Formats: sequence, structure tokens, C-alpha cells
Amino acid sequence: SFWLTTKPRRTKNSPSIPLGSHPDKNFMTIRTIDTFALSLPFEIYGPRPKFAGLDRSMEILLVRVETDSGIVGWGEAFGFGIWPATRAAIHAMVAPLALGRDETNIPALMEDLNRKLHIVGRTGPMVFALSGLDIALWDIAGKAAGKPVSALLGGAKHTRLPCYASLMRYTDLGLVAENSARVVERGYGAVKLHELGVAQVKAAREAIGSNIGLMMDVNCPWSVKEALAVADAVRPYDLSWFEEPIWPPEDFESLAHVRAQSGLKIAAGENAMSVKNFEQMFKAGAVDIAQPSVTKIGGISPMMEIAAMAQQHNVVMTPHCPYFGPGLLASVHIAAALAHAHAPMIEYSFADLGANPLGDAIEVKNGYITVPSGPGLGRDPDPEIIKRYSV
Repeated sequence: SFWLTTKPRRTKNSPSIPLGSHPDKNFMTIRTIDTFALSLPFEIYGPRPKFAGLDRSMEILLVRVETDSGIVGWGEAFGFGIWPATRAAIHAMVAPLALGRDETNIPALMEDLNRKLHIVGRTGPMVFALSGLDIALWDIAGKAAGKPVSALLGGAKHTRLPCYASLMRYTDLGLVAENSARVVERGYGAVKLHELGVAQVKAAREAIGSNIGLMMDVNCPWSVKEALAVADAVRPYDLSWFEEPIWPPEDFESLAHVRAQSGLKIAAGENAMSVKNFEQMFKAGAVDIAQPSVTKIGGISPMMEIAAMAQQHNVVMTPHCPYFGPGLLASVHIAAALAHAHAPMIEYSFADLGANPLGDAIEVKNGYITVPSGPGLGRDPDPEIIKRYSV
């Protein structure tokens, strides 16, 4: 396996407390940052997608952070096919600036790293790398306090959360209908398609009946005119939301036009680049449902900023989280802490893993996932799975 470990580069003249004075001699510092890329077998009941590396396996990039006091936190940086670039960003850019730092003030540390690294990119692998570190630091904070991350975020409002099954793009009408029906058989209360055609939406609705939620995520393909034409055609099938219909995704003015004219609820956000991006999105009136992704936006810290902003703009926040690692657990803790009238739905990739790094902590039972109650994120990755499936 390929194992990278970065250790602090300290000298006799290195400042012992990079973020200012600390009265407690026992304060923690970041001692090591490791990454583990996992390549997990999976089944999706259809052809493998020819993008993001999913034609090979389910690829996850884990981030392990250990403090001088021996507390270990686990994070997840956006993986799939981009993980080699994200891993390089962690070890070449993020770790040299983070090692030896006092991590007890997560917002201050992450703000400092974001400012120092902005010149090499405000999105992509650099921010994915920062996301993995931030999640691991919240895991450490929870373990140090003996509390779940949700408690640090204001307290869990729910003990379990409903999940919707996020299907792959099958195109074939028979597979769309078959897998949509399979989702309902497993107890899910909602299905999200990644199809582009009206016929596929019709097939799914007929397969699941009228009482199951149905969403359509099209991954940013169309102009306003094209999006409105599709919205008009799928209206009879009672979509819960219409996700990312506009190219490019940062064209919030066009997205707002689709929202105003389509009569459908609009969801977007997994491709937003920053908290500022979400502010612009909300001010434009572009979305009904905000979908920031914890492994892409910078971690738990910016997710909570976005959640507060969404509440101010009467936008529902539903985290984007098609993951099977600490990113999924982080999303569950965040969603559980949101002040929604109803429990937010958790996105769950409709794929059966041949090896599950987090065991029953991320299992869906009768359409629900349990909010972890243990310290930190509530479950560390299985070391045997890491050993066997690291690449």
C-alpha cells in the first residue's frame, strides 16, 4: 500500500504556540497528519459510470490527525478519481502549515490556513484537503470533550434521520424502474435520480408509486431555456426538487430564473466554492434547498456558517453526502444539529459496499440512519479495512 506520513518540522527556534499564547502547558498540538486512500469493491445493480473513477471502485481518501496528547481524529477529503491530487495538496501544502499548531480553536486555525493557501486555489483539491483536516479536527474536539460532534454544534435535535437513496445514472428504462423499486423495498422514503430524460422520471414514478419522494439531479447540463423545457415535461411526476439544472453551476441569476419560472423547488450547492458563494446564491433567490458538501466546501466549520445563513434566507439545508467515510458521519452530525421543523434527509449512495470501513455506524435501516452518540464522529474506520484496501 501507499502510505504517506508528514511529521512536524520543528527547530529550536520554532514557536511553540503558532496561534498565540496559551496558558496551559498541556495544550494539544497537531503531531502527525496521515492519508489513506481506500479502493473499495461495490455493487450498483447496473453499468459502472465512466467518470470520477467509479468504473474501478469506490475510492475514499481518509485523513488521520494525531495530537501530541495521543488523540486521533479522522476526516475525509473529497475522493473518487481526484484523490491523488487531493492527497498531494494535503502533504505538500496543508500539512507543513498545520503541523505543530494548536488545534483547539478550529475556526481560527482553518481561517489562517485558508488565508495562507488562497493563492493556490479557493476550490478543488486544495479546499478538499482542508475539508478533510477540518473534519478530523472536529472529531478530535469531540473526543477531547467526551461528546459527539453534534453536541458541539448545538445538540442533536433527532436521534435518527431519514435517508433518500441516491441512484447512479442508468439511462436504461428497465434499470431505472428496477432499482427505484428496489429502493422502496429496502424501506427508503425517497429516491433521487441522476437521469436526464423525462422517460426515466416517468419510469421511476410508476415503479415507486405516488407516496414516495422523487428527486431529479441532472448535474448542471442546460441553459435556462433547456432547463425550463425539461421542468415543464417532468411536472406531472411530482418532483420533490429539481437539482442543478444550469450550466455553469455558479450562474445563480439563471438558476434563480429557472426557480421563478419552473414551478419546481430548486436544489443546488455541491459545486459551490465557498461560504461567500452560498451568500450570493441565497441573495439571488436561486434555491429552495441548499446542498453544501462537507468534503468539498472546507469541512464542518463552513457548513455551519452556511446553515445559519440558509436559515436567515428561509432556505432548507440538506447536506450533499454521497460518501461512505467520515464525511457521511460528519454530514449526519451536522444535519442532526440543524434547527429544522422536520428531520433533514440524508443522501445515501445506492451502492452495496463489499467492504464497509465504518460498519453499522453508516448502515441504513428501514430508511433511517442513526445519529452517532459516541465521542467525536462516533466511529473510527476499521484498521483491517484500511490495511486490506489501501492503494
